[in-house]
Amino acid sequence: MFGNDRRQLRRFFTQAWNKQKKDLPMEPMEKVVADVIQQHPEYHSMLEQEDLALEKDYLPEGGETNPFLHLSMHISLQEQISTDRPPGISAAYRKLLMGSGDAHAADHQMMECLGRMLWEAQRENRMPDEQAYLECIKSLGK
Repeated sequence: MFGNDRRQLRRFFTQAWNKQKKDLPMEPMEKVVADVIQQHPEYHSMLEQEDLALEKDYLPEGGETNPFLHLSMHISLQEQISTDRPPGISAAYRKLLMGSGDAHAADHQMMECLGRMLWEAQRENRMPDEQAYLECIKSLGK
């Protein structure tokens, strides 16, 4: 959405959340972002402190989760499911959802597969393996 501009991406999230709280008109993508943020009250206060949100580094070495990465992964999953890309992900999601009954929990399970796929691609300096990703998601429902 914003390439490698971390501040611009983060500002989009904080502004979408601010519009949501003030019940201001939003663009469709702002609404998507605000809806995902709404599901994560643990991030609300951080997003309301824009200066902190724009600058803070979230380091896994310190046991921190990057809230912007987490929220972006939710948005990525929504896009993948709605477009069925990779092919078969929509059916795998429905199957997983039938088993858990909780869409948010299903997303979090799928995010483990997404994170693994991205990490492996980055580590091996290659394109993400969509087939391995889809197989990982399918294995969640078993």
